[in-house]
Amino acid sequence: MSTLPLPMGRGALSPVNFLACALLVVGMAAMAPRAVAATPQGTLVIGKAADPQTLDPAVTIDNNDWTVTYPAYQRLMRYKQVDGKGSTEVEGDLAESWTVSPDNLTWTFKLRPNQKFADGTQVDAEAVKYSFERLLRLKQGPSEAFPSTLKVSAVDPLTVQFKLEAPFAPFLYTLANDGASIVNPKAMAAHGDEADAWLSSHTAGSGPYHLASWRKGQALTLEQNPHYGGTKKPTLEKVVVKIVPEASSRRLQLQQGDLDIAEDMPVDQIKALKNAPSVKVREFPSLRVTYLYLNNKTGPLKNADLRHAVVNAIDYKGIIDGILLGQAKQTRGPIPEGMWGYDASLPLPKQDLDAAKAALKRSGVSKPTLLLRYSTRDPNWEPIALTTQANLAAIGINVKLEKLANATLRDNLGKGDFDISIGNWSPDFADPYMFTNYWFDSDKQGLAGNRSFYSNPDVDTWLREAAQLADQDKRAELYTKVQQQVVKDAAYVYLYQKNYQAAMRENVKGFVFNPMLESVFNVADITK
Repeated sequence: MSTLPLPMGRGALSPVNFLACALLVVGMAAMAPRAVAATPQGTLVIGKAADPQTLDPAVTIDNNDWTVTYPAYQRLMRYKQVDGKGSTEVEGDLAESWTVSPDNLTWTFKLRPNQKFADGTQVDAEAVKYSFERLLRLKQGPSEAFPSTLKVSAVDPLTVQFKLEAPFAPFLYTLANDGASIVNPKAMAAHGDEADAWLSSHTAGSGPYHLASWRKGQALTLEQNPHYGGTKKPTLEKVVVKIVPEASSRRLQLQQGDLDIAEDMPVDQIKALKNAPSVKVREFPSLRVTYLYLNNKTGPLKNADLRHAVVNAIDYKGIIDGILLGQAKQTRGPIPEGMWGYDASLPLPKQDLDAAKAALKRSGVSKPTLLLRYSTRDPNWEPIALTTQANLAAIGINVKLEKLANATLRDNLGKGDFDISIGNWSPDFADPYMFTNYWFDSDKQGLAGNRSFYSNPDVDTWLREAAQLADQDKRAELYTKVQQQVVKDAAYVYLYQKNYQAAMRENVKGFVFNPMLESVFNVADITK
């Protein structure tokens, strides 16, 4: 490349002065504050780490999917807001009123008139009947919240009736969870035999928003349901769920104004955001727990002594202080603090390498190797996996780590193809049933909830009795027996419960957190 000499006529700069001015301009540009991008006024942009797995409310039990499905559907019941805060109590959503028979077996609901799906079709009792019969027919995870023998009938266009074979204590509360979403039968009929596949990537509800587009790996766009019949019309025209896999990128985009809300942020990124201008980190007491699944059914961990070796080898304090930076509290057992039925008398697990080595010796298993599978769904899972590997190596157990895509991990969990895995769990309704019947009933092994494939006939009996009792004190007594037994059996490793944290721009107003609905945003109430 040739270099032309600079002209030296009147008003021209000498090479030295030209270079000095150029450097000055570059320096001034570097010092100038970056203009903060702004998302459109009528659009809320939520940054998340991963795409949903499915949008079918009769299939998904993943809170990440619920970010999209929950605002796209209505249910018979919804969670109340009390004094501007989320609560575990329920009130009518599609249901205007309801009655229950003296024997607690027949529930009758009157529907609100003028509720419409996003295509303008009326929501009626037949739609409710269709949705619940489909839910029970598919027999996926969400159906586990309901008795399999539940019968639903449309008494008239605005009256629907449920009949149970046995009393089910949490029934009214289950009607507020995502699996109880009411689906448009007309939209499903239009897709014939492909309806189930179609619903996995579309919405067909009567909620305040409906899915307008989904670009996999990029974004999902929700737009207002023009026929929404709720009491309050949403302000936001659109809600965009933007897929930003890297936590550091979500943090930077939030600071720059390219996101309104950033979720699934590890503690180091949250710490940085607490000092960022125009950003507010919201924290709320949570019932979300993190734990290790130990495969009780197949592989080396069928041996209870070997499971006890694992439980005693884990450095619980190191995980909370080193990985969570102290932003969590250790759990004693399956029911977290804050949920009724919590057993404060259970001993707090602690690392005891001598006890772990003794349990390993009792197991009779020589130099075991365990497969620990995890995904990047939660940024804390990988360091927990590495810590577990190091902890177990200290007592002579070799752990092979395998990082998978989250969809692949869930498939393996459903089939029991692992020795150890990691999971988070948030309750779908406000009852200890969520942390006991789901986790330990032998009928719920796999993705339904019992992901350690635990089985104990006595525990099954106690759980099933507790589910039918109306007396909360008697139910609590049974749940105490369950907790003490499953801890004795080393069914899982109970790690911690962590406060829910969401970082958002200061101009985001009206967000209300509900402990039953982590990763679900009350977008119909939010303004900017």
